[in-house]
Amino acid sequence: MGYLLLAMGVVGVALVARLVWLQVVDGPRIAEDARTQRTNVMTLQAKRGTIYDRNGNVLATSVECRTLYANPKEVTDPQAVAKVLADNLGGTAQDYLSYLTQDTTFVYIRRKVDTSVADKIRSALAKAELTGLYQLPDMKRVYPYGAVAGQVLGLVGTDGEGLTGLELQYNDILSGKNGERVLETGVGGTPIAGGAYMEEPAQDGTDIVISLDIDIQEIAEKKVEEGVGTYSAETGFATVVDPKNGQILAMCSTPFLDPEDTAEVTPEQLTVRSLTDSYEPGSVMKVLTLAVGLENHSFNLDTSFTVPGKVQVGDDYVGDDDDRKETMAMTPREIMRRSSNVGAVLMGTAEGAQAFSEGIARFGIGQTTGIDYPGEVAGLVTPLDSYTSASLGAMSFGQGVAIPGIQMVRAVSAVANKGVLTTPHFLIYKGTEEVQWPEGERACSEETADQVVDVMRTVVQEGTATKAAVEGYDIAAKTGTGEQASEEGGYKKDSYLASLVGFAPASDADVLVYVAFNGVSQLASDSAAPVFSAIMGESLLDMGVDPTA
Repeated sequence: MGYLLLAMGVVGVALVARLVWLQVVDGPRIAEDARTQRTNVMTLQAKRGTIYDRNGNVLATSVECRTLYANPKEVTDPQAVAKVLADNLGGTAQDYLSYLTQDTTFVYIRRKVDTSVADKIRSALAKAELTGLYQLPDMKRVYPYGAVAGQVLGLVGTDGEGLTGLELQYNDILSGKNGERVLETGVGGTPIAGGAYMEEPAQDGTDIVISLDIDIQEIAEKKVEEGVGTYSAETGFATVVDPKNGQILAMCSTPFLDPEDTAEVTPEQLTVRSLTDSYEPGSVMKVLTLAVGLENHSFNLDTSFTVPGKVQVGDDYVGDDDDRKETMAMTPREIMRRSSNVGAVLMGTAEGAQAFSEGIARFGIGQTTGIDYPGEVAGLVTPLDSYTSASLGAMSFGQGVAIPGIQMVRAVSAVANKGVLTTPHFLIYKGTEEVQWPEGERACSEETADQVVDVMRTVVQEGTATKAAVEGYDIAAKTGTGEQASEEGGYKKDSYLASLVGFAPASDADVLVYVAFNGVSQLASDSAAPVFSAIMGESLLDMGVDPTA
């Protein structure tokens, strides 16, 4: 009997100890587990900030919509509910039955449903006295201009986070902070009337204003797309900037992207080629070769070069695109007017490797520009200590160097801006706060810049860029026809990067346009030049720039 009492005493002590443990030590954890099992936590999505263009046009904004979810344990007639969903959301009733018959108390049916559609569903369910389907307020991203600027603006995921483009670049500013709604539920997951309820409101994101002019953007996209078709190009791209401050007025590359039609998005649609793809720039590089030579006093505009039909560059001989055979005396202006490759080699040789390498570096060649957009590359530029016998000569006329178009935009913008570099950028306002971009360094003297501008005028008036002219305006420009490297070595035959960069008014530029077509058989003078003219003409009108000639 004593042993039995002792055993019972031990058991009693153990039970008491366990009760103490459960109530005092492990009680909070058990209570939390129980609470978790009888609550539903729902995300309240913050309203993402709106993106405006420079003129106040809404480019991207978030509008109210609904998230549909179900408690399958409350759905008494899954077939009927599924039919209502199919009638309003599309598809067949069978598509929704798997959701409505799950062994759970919460399942998402569809996110980002238009409020008008959600209201119809609610009305139909109420009329048929069908239960188990609920709605939550939600937000979705809309783009009033559709595909126009879609590539630059980028994509937003279903969770409201930026995935590409400016939506990604400025996600921290735009996204805000999501809130939470916590509901206490009873048996079967049904919300308890008067039960515990907690809501942490969402904090909306901040609006931004970007430098794009949606009208110029639309013009650029239209003209580039037409050019790709007309010249059978593989791709085409364009950038329009204000060279005085680096603000980007338009940027596009084919194929374009509609951010509201993402069912079959390709990597090419997400690629802004002016930033992500490097090409041999061709003869537009001669603008910098000229600027470096004038800046270093290697020659002046009256210097006469004896220019043969061909010149040796490394192991190869280089000639001009016009197949000139005879030797001619040419000044730098004539070299640029004719876009003479041989003449450019002679200018580069007169400068010397060190002066040339340091000179183009001052214009930002081989360096990222600092643009506020994801994916910019630095390109491939041979450093001075790795120059071969061909490097200086080839780079003088735009071969043997591969850079993204945005670098040439920045470099030539410095010429248009009296020799001072700017940072290409999109963001101009964060909320009501104006964004201050750093002042750029000087790439060359104002005197040198003015001389280069004057030579570029000649190229438009009587050189290779006559088709780039815009009636009534003083245009400065330079063509470039870069050969494309072949996978087998050497260069492809009759396949070029045809480009043109220019600005207006030449003496006090408000607009700079860079246009390029990849994989064309035509020279830039017959392909990029007329497209440049169309974009520049429309841009000057849109910006309200008065005629100068």
